[in-house]
Amino acid sequence: MSQDLTEFQDIIEQLKPMINEPEFNQVLSQVASDVPKQKRFLIKMELKRLARPCLRVVDLRGQVSGVCREYTYQGKSHFLDDTAIDVFERQVRLFGEYTMGVYEAVISTENSYRVIYQKQREKAEKAEKEGHPSSEKHPHQAPALMFGNYAKRCEERMNFAINIEMFTDLNKSLQATTIDVSVSGLKIKLANEHLFKVGERITVQFRGLEGEYAIDRKAGVGYTIVDVETNKKEQRLSLQKNNEHASHAFEEFFEKFIHGNKRRYKVNMDNTLSAIKLKTYEQYFTPNFTSVPLYIETINGLHKPKYALINDSNKDPLYYWSDEQFELRIGYMINHSRLERLIALQEGPRETVLYAFNHVKDEKIYFYSASQEELFERPDLMKVFLGYGSRKASWRVFKLQITDMTLAQAHIPLSIPDSISSAVKRQNQPPAPRLMARIKNVKHIALLTDITDEVGTQTYERIPIRRSEISALRVFGHPRNKVPVAVQMFRFKYHNQRKETRYQLRSKVSLKIGDVTIEGNSEDISIHGLRVELNSFFHGVENDFVDLSFPTLQNVTKKYDLINLPYQVRGISYDRNVLHLHAVTDSANKTAQKFFDELIRNNRSKLKAYKEEEEIPGIGNALRNLYAKNVLNTAFFIRKEGVDFLPDALVTSAPNSRVNTLLAFNAEPGQFKLDFLYSTYGVELDFIQYTLKKIKTNDKPVMREIFVAFDPSQDSSSAAVKSRFADQFHGDKERKSFISEALLAGQFIAIKVFLARAGRPDLEQLQSELSYVAVYAIHRAKLLEEQLWNIVGVGDLIDVTDEVMIRHHFSHALIKNNQITPAYHKVKTTEVEHLLKT
Repeated sequence: MSQDLTEFQDIIEQLKPMINEPEFNQVLSQVASDVPKQKRFLIKMELKRLARPCLRVVDLRGQVSGVCREYTYQGKSHFLDDTAIDVFERQVRLFGEYTMGVYEAVISTENSYRVIYQKQREKAEKAEKEGHPSSEKHPHQAPALMFGNYAKRCEERMNFAINIEMFTDLNKSLQATTIDVSVSGLKIKLANEHLFKVGERITVQFRGLEGEYAIDRKAGVGYTIVDVETNKKEQRLSLQKNNEHASHAFEEFFEKFIHGNKRRYKVNMDNTLSAIKLKTYEQYFTPNFTSVPLYIETINGLHKPKYALINDSNKDPLYYWSDEQFELRIGYMINHSRLERLIALQEGPRETVLYAFNHVKDEKIYFYSASQEELFERPDLMKVFLGYGSRKASWRVFKLQITDMTLAQAHIPLSIPDSISSAVKRQNQPPAPRLMARIKNVKHIALLTDITDEVGTQTYERIPIRRSEISALRVFGHPRNKVPVAVQMFRFKYHNQRKETRYQLRSKVSLKIGDVTIEGNSEDISIHGLRVELNSFFHGVENDFVDLSFPTLQNVTKKYDLINLPYQVRGISYDRNVLHLHAVTDSANKTAQKFFDELIRNNRSKLKAYKEEEEIPGIGNALRNLYAKNVLNTAFFIRKEGVDFLPDALVTSAPNSRVNTLLAFNAEPGQFKLDFLYSTYGVELDFIQYTLKKIKTNDKPVMREIFVAFDPSQDSSSAAVKSRFADQFHGDKERKSFISEALLAGQFIAIKVFLARAGRPDLEQLQSELSYVAVYAIHRAKLLEEQLWNIVGVGDLIDVTDEVMIRHHFSHALIKNNQITPAYHKVKTTEVEHLLKT
């Protein structure tokens, strides 16, 4: 309905039953007697439009909070929930048949996610325009956190409030109150009349204990201030006891006092609750994120990738670099010269875009790759490389980032003290010397992300090329006689739901379903099942039976006939080209089971297993800890709250990045806002809502590219941030126009959004800390567990701005200029206008 007619909604509802009656005009004149003639005419036209017969089928699955079922009307099947069925039947009675008015009413019910979101947005915008924030918490705002960023307690702290008197170095007396206490420290609050600094020394006398206990009223206890938090009302100080003048009698008294009263006053568990939450977020994130952490070893100034950490979602970029012998050659692309260039960068992001394709000749694979810097240095070959490479099926675009790390980050202890139990003390032990010796030369972490997509590839394909120039691309080829060092892979340790060990084996397969045959490759195998990647779309459904043939493996056996072996489909990826298959085993069909059992037994030393045992116990966990402390992009977690899918938290180690500057705009301190994912104009249904309704837990993350025009000189978020998915534009010309306008107004940002269904947390890994919380506050442990189970989605935000600007032929100078968030709008606009002209 037109905005001009919104105020006449009640009149339109009254007139719906009369639209096809002879006396309609007379009734319209009576009901709308106070409405101007011009508006009355528009009302009549609107009612005529609503009364037109409709042929559209309504499918509300995933778009409303209710459960949809098939509903048939006049031979057509719709999928509606109870609310929509009620609206459908009521509107049909009003109009007399299925019309546009019935259709529009059905898709706009009160429990429609689109309607709910629109109301929330209008409410927030209204509050913003009126100059005061909404009384409710912003629905798309969530805390910005860091993995592993919690305190490890050396001793228990007890929530306990007593009066104390403090004396400064100048013997100034101040009154304060304790918040929590431990043998070696205090947390206190006091007025702002005297502002303290970290490192100051003070003396404390416990006035609140003097009446009940025999404490020396004259002798104070020395403390050093280690942290200061200040707000308008008060300041809070964290104090650490000075051991050089510590009284053993006081320590003994305080230890007994805390031990005797900790059940009465409750142990302070804030850090443990925070640790459990962060660890659970990490468990949701690490099996689903699509980037590959590569651990860079530096020996005698030579940089090379040594280890990689993989999961089911991120291994494809590594396997892309497998040659015809299935040996991993990622070192071709991640080589010393490219790493050295990134490591040497002092300003701006330490990242680059890498382009790659391969060429098969005489059954041998030849790899080609180029970085964005190398292409800008060879403008004569840049268009040839991008135009020719993008026309090949093997075309890939990667983003490579790098960061420094320290070996101390390999150890993340529990949040509770060793004194709790021997098991806790064992878990708090640092990694073994043998393990640390294996990673001692690792100085950096490189993060590799495959950012190839169909929209981008089509843009590169439009670059005109001359065949005579293609031979010049040999300078970007990787010589096969200079084999890079091998990269050792470790899997993210996560809750294992598999019944048997899986082994990596890539071999050709042919899948037959009905009359259709699809070629593909196995990815991994076990005795009773395997996973295959098909070359084209799979049109079947779960539990379908298929026949699988193994032409390459047939060449190594005459004992077994590996043609048309029966399998059942147990899982299908979101893009419908990766299948999880289970062998059909009965008295007549045991060939697959027997063959793979024999194959695995005879080749166990050659096959690489996805196994729990590690060559050096704990190395996978150490590498995981290193990455957790250096998350270069921004992870986000979605919880389900009633019918809403809302941000629960965001995690990053780079708070000042271009994307995070956008997320922090107009957000409260310590918070990020994901408005740009919920307010993309032109989209009827929320991307997050729709995607999480469609995909399953083990599906690969869904990737979408979104363009954002960011003008930080604006006051309101709605004016400052304009976003649109890349596939919503009508061609490259419109996309380039959006980018140019964004550059003139402020800053252009392009983001690859990856979104997956969250799995279930591995509570076994959290058992020590959960048990500790349950001892003193079981209600808090249950509440936290319930909150964590509400996490339904996990995503990743990857900044791909530079690659998108290269794709649309913007200059290197403009790309560099756009990396800095504009502080002064007018100055920036002048610079951009000049660069756009030149």
